[in-house]
Amino acid sequence: MPTPAQLPLPPRRSFVQRLAGLSAVFAVGAAPSRLLGAESQGAAVDPWLSAVKGKHKQVFDAPEPNNGFPSIFAATYLGTMAATYKLTPGQAHAVVVLRHFAMPLALTDAIWAKYKLGAMISVVDPGTKAPSMRNLYYMPKDGDMMFPTASIDNVMKMASTFLVCGAALAVLSEKAGAAIGVDAATAKKEWEAGLIPGMHVVPSGVLAVGRAQEIGCSYCFAG
Repeated sequence: MPTPAQLPLPPRRSFVQRLAGLSAVFAVGAAPSRLLGAESQGAAVDPWLSAVKGKHKQVFDAPEPNNGFPSIFAATYLGTMAATYKLTPGQAHAVVVLRHFAMPLALTDAIWAKYKLGAMISVVDPGTKAPSMRNLYYMPKDGDMMFPTASIDNVMKMASTFLVCGAALAVLSEKAGAAIGVDAATAKKEWEAGLIPGMHVVPSGVLAVGRAQEIGCSYCFAG
C-alpha cells in the first residue's frame, strides 16, 4: 500500500477539469449584468486595486513556481526602474499573481510540510535533494534560491501587491487533502489560515491578471 507521498501526482488536465466544475464561475447566460455590476463597484469588489499606485505598474503572471522567479522578476522590475529612471519611492508598483501551480508559494512552511507540497508542485529542496517540505521562496535559507534578497518576504516590503488565485487554492487544497486523508472543507480552511500575511485572495488568478491590466499595469509572464 503506497503512502500519500508515494501517490502519483494527478494529471494536470484534472486541474482544469476541476475548475470546469466551478459552475458558478463559468455560468453562461446569467453573467453579463452581474459582471457589469461588479465592475461598477470597483474597489469594493477588488479591494487590492486601491493599493496599486504609481505612474509605472507591471503585473507578473506566475502559473508555475519557476524556481522562485515570480518575486525575483518583480524585484528586478522595481530595482531597475528606480535606478534607470531615478524614480522616487511609490512611482513604480509590482503586482504578483500566484495562480495555478504557483499558488502554494503563498503558503507558510507548516502547510508545505503537512500537505507535502514540494512533491505536488515539483519543488526540490537543494539541501535534501528531495521534494521540499517548506516554502523555499519565503524567508529562504542559504542556497534555497538564486537571489535570496528577492524572496517573497523581501519583495512584500517593497511597492508590491501579491495576489492568490482562489480557484487554485480550492482545487489544490482538495487534492492535497485527499492524499493525506483530510476532507476538502478542512483542507481549504487550513490553507486559508496558512497564507503568508499580506497575501490577497482573489476569485481567480486570470481575473486578477486582467484587472491589473485594466488599471494600467503592463504584463510580464513570470512562470
